Amino acid sequence: MVNASINHPGAMDIKGAAPSALPDLPSAKDKTLFTPGPLTTSLSVKQAMLRDAGSWHFEFNAVVASVRDRILRLAGVSREAGFEAIPLQGSGTFGVEAVFATSVPPSGKVLVLANGAYGERMVMMLQRARIEHAILRTATDILNDPAVLDRELAADKAITHVAAVHCETTTGILNPIVEIGKVVKRHKRTYVLDAMSSFGAIPIDFDAAGIDYLISSANKCLEGVPGFSFVIARRSMLLACEGYARSLSLDLLDQLKGFEKNGQFRYTPPTHAILAFQQALNEFDQEGGVSGRAARYQRNHSLLLEGMKQMGFRPYLPPEVQTYIITSFHYPDDPKFSFHDFYNKLSDRGFIIYPGKLTQANCFRIGTIGRIFEADIRALLAAIRETIDDLGVCIKNGRR
Repeated sequence: MVNASINHPGAMDIKGAAPSALPDLPSAKDKTLFTPGPLTTSLSVKQAMLRDAGSWHFEFNAVVASVRDRILRLAGVSREAGFEAIPLQGSGTFGVEAVFATSVPPSGKVLVLANGAYGERMVMMLQRARIEHAILRTATDILNDPAVLDRELAADKAITHVAAVHCETTTGILNPIVEIGKVVKRHKRTYVLDAMSSFGAIPIDFDAAGIDYLISSANKCLEGVPGFSFVIARRSMLLACEGYARSLSLDLLDQLKGFEKNGQFRYTPPTHAILAFQQALNEFDQEGGVSGRAARYQRNHSLLLEGMKQMGFRPYLPPEVQTYIITSFHYPDDPKFSFHDFYNKLSDRGFIIYPGKLTQANCFRIGTIGRIFEADIRALLAAIRETIDDLGVCIKNGRR
């Protein structure tokens, strides 16, 4: 008989397993994730998943109901004000696609504001669903333009929905969602917002922005684990979508009806991810909500940016459009620099960063969200310095 701890000191033990059933169990902490999600989570969030829950049992249904209520409170809205929070199995992409599949009428048309890969992913969703659409593209370092949107909506009365990305994690740019929303509301169209990488860490004013559908997920700034996304929707608008759904499993209205009928997901729920999310919300509240979490992430970002600049790394975005969620950095000019080698050597030291998503510039990305603190940022910066030295790379205005 052996006792083997799961990954972190202090975790619950697996008891009674034969040695052959426990191959290569890790003995040290996980590598720290400097990514935009999934991200590093607390030990207590991980431990919350070490339980089994009956998917139709009243105790689990009570947890789901509580989570739905807490999402609304976190967003600063309520059922009394006409909003619903609808969890949906699957990643954030599933949530965005569910909004399109459910809310756009057969004769509808969606205008997508795109300045990165996640705006372009919306376009792909609409293409697959055969929903009519148009695209307003700006460069990846340029904000969505409300003035251009205003002209487009005035010229094309067929547009029923406008879709935008708040924090475009391709670069870390933060789009002007209130200014966009005011234009959308003036033209009486429906406003869909992908707030995947911002919700919980960047204040969002639903009233000022006039948001009709907001999509986020458990494993971003709320520091849960992957398993579900959620949609905050205006109830009246969702109820008006009866008969529009182009998908069975992505039918948000039917999912809402299921919760109202018996408190249950229609299909197998992500029970462990929900339990982890409940604990993650407890820790979110303990940290001081949006303002507390934002303050920690801002400190992380400031320290990272200062340290990277001191080494000579150049951020991709100008500071006026850069947010504190994730930051893109140009590759060093030295031809000896290989991102593959850089990434692997950092991984060997216990740090996971993110490759770039840009086609017009060679960049890598570093996230400053998740259960990481200033000490983690300093450790990453030290590892980057050591790695650059190991690779023999020279960075302009920086050290070797």
